[in-house]
Amino acid sequence: MEKKPYYITTAIAYTSGKPHIGNTYEIILADAIARFKKMQGYDVRFQTGTDEHGIKIEEKANAAGVEPQVFVDEVAGEIKRIWDLMNTSYDRFIRTTDEDHMKVVQKIFKKLYDQGDIYKSNYEGLYCVPDESFFTPSQAPDGLCPECGRPLVKANEEAYFFKLSNYTDRLIKHIEEHPEFIQPESRKKEMLNNFLLPGVQDLCVSRTSFKWGIPVDFDPKHVVYVWIDALSNYITGLGYKLDEEADELFKKYWPADVHLIGKDILRFHTIYWPCMLMALGVELPKQVFGHPWLIQGGEKMSKSRGNVIYADDMASLFGVDAVRYFVLHETPFESDGNITWELVVERFNSDLANTLGNLVNRTLSMTNKYFGGIVEDKGAAEDVDQELKDTAYGAVEKTQKAMDTLHVADAITEIFNLFKRCNKYIDETLPWALAKDPEKQDRLATVLYNLSEAIMTGASLLKPFMPETAEKIAAQFNSELKDFEALTGFGVLVADGTKVTEKPEILFGRLDEKEIMAKVEVIQEAQRQEALKEAGGEAEAEEEKAEEPALTHKPEIEYDVFDQCEFRIGEVIQCEAVPKSKKLLVSQVKIGPEVKQIVSGIHASYEPEEMVGKKVMVVVNLKPATLAGVKSEGMILCTEDADGKIILMTPEKDAPSGSEIS
Repeated sequence: MEKKPYYITTAIAYTSGKPHIGNTYEIILADAIARFKKMQGYDVRFQTGTDEHGIKIEEKANAAGVEPQVFVDEVAGEIKRIWDLMNTSYDRFIRTTDEDHMKVVQKIFKKLYDQGDIYKSNYEGLYCVPDESFFTPSQAPDGLCPECGRPLVKANEEAYFFKLSNYTDRLIKHIEEHPEFIQPESRKKEMLNNFLLPGVQDLCVSRTSFKWGIPVDFDPKHVVYVWIDALSNYITGLGYKLDEEADELFKKYWPADVHLIGKDILRFHTIYWPCMLMALGVELPKQVFGHPWLIQGGEKMSKSRGNVIYADDMASLFGVDAVRYFVLHETPFESDGNITWELVVERFNSDLANTLGNLVNRTLSMTNKYFGGIVEDKGAAEDVDQELKDTAYGAVEKTQKAMDTLHVADAITEIFNLFKRCNKYIDETLPWALAKDPEKQDRLATVLYNLSEAIMTGASLLKPFMPETAEKIAAQFNSELKDFEALTGFGVLVADGTKVTEKPEILFGRLDEKEIMAKVEVIQEAQRQEALKEAGGEAEAEEEKAEEPALTHKPEIEYDVFDQCEFRIGEVIQCEAVPKSKKLLVSQVKIGPEVKQIVSGIHASYEPEEMVGKKVMVVVNLKPATLAGVKSEGMILCTEDADGKIILMTPEKDAPSGSEIS
């Protein structure tokens, strides 16, 4: 029976520098999905790669004193090295400097021009260099990029434009008729309500202010701008030819089953890309999934702060599969995940060393000690066995159900729930006590068989997420990992009479947090020194001084408007974390005789117990709002220091609660 094709892609990584763990999360996520689909019997095509053109690359290459091609060759090589280190099973690593890609991009541009979808005009507006995005003054009234918050620069140049407006009505209809097209659901609403329904402007698709790009072959002073270039990789990588018959790969795998991308580039993939495909007469992808981010301890990663976490550093301390486990398990379906070195150590010890590693080691050791390593089902069943069997077989169904909707973290949780149930089963059956009773030997053998079978079921399910660990478990039980078609029930993985390994390998030994953090400090100091070197400084990090950025001001207001705000001194009498958020605290603030509940995004800098008793400055007459399901009746005033740490605005001297600030 011919396998059903399944095509998954990641966004192509921008070659501006080494990817951190937040960037690397996407390729690991895509790999887990691709491996899982193979396990379900699909014929999977998995593509990733690098986006290598643009003004930012040209500027970085110039600063490094090398040609842009040399610069991107080095960075693309580093990205590919990390993708390979993370044991990702992609079929093609496409680069936008690949000859086959560039030729097709030129043909796409010419076709859209010839049919009237691309026209030449003049661009005048605001431009974000890091995001390579254009904005109108109405989209960025404060002069800051709506996407990243950085200052925009004024741009005025001749350019070609793509008529998005020709296709937006069709796109809106497609989105409404295909609810699975944009996922999660919240991302779909964002694209419709914030971009499509208000109306879109035609898209700038060429530039003349830099040269590092694919030339427009009929107008060489222009280079193809990033979106037609980068987005087209999803079809050029399959052999889409435009003016001749496409390769068999394109015929077989297009349309893509899922474009897996970060939520920050959703607009480009759910508006620009579908409209381009409509213009080309090419079928749209089945789904675009905008995954959340992985945040470092609630703040942005920065080399100068020494808080960037790289996948290869993590792998050197914890191993590749531990890195894969952490990023997949800690990043929910829709909301951002959090990563800190301390949290990785905690999860390593609790989940990997204890729940999984100790379980496997105990089961193998007892099988060797009591039965010479032979696993046999003696049929001495008791009622307690059924719950373990139900959990094992239930995990197969629940894992598939979660993965069918890309709830990857939930799928891993189901697998580890099975391992936890195995540990509970050991506590319930007490194998060491059974071993002391000669009449309980058949029961003991049955217990160890049940454990071996349940562990191998979990190992088979674990294969897409932690492939090396799953194989190690299977090797120690002298059994084979199975695909889903073979996971038909309990008792199909470990054959009677199987002899397990005589010397069990410790899968994950417990880590000493102090030792790990000492190594982390060395890594972070090296990052700080590298940042100083790149900045051309020789001094210590604390002596580094940066030029203060210009202040960005909001529009002027009349005094009467300001006078409507009521500022008072409040005293925090109670504070706790908001359950559904890692950033928010909810405080009960006494303001004179009243108590107001105020939610603040300050958890990255303040623990709840630190807040109690503090006198703070409060805006008391804000209209109530609901944040993460919690009502907020005001605002506590704060600022940020140079490192992004939040600082409360407090009175210089003690002032009574309720005092008006004027």
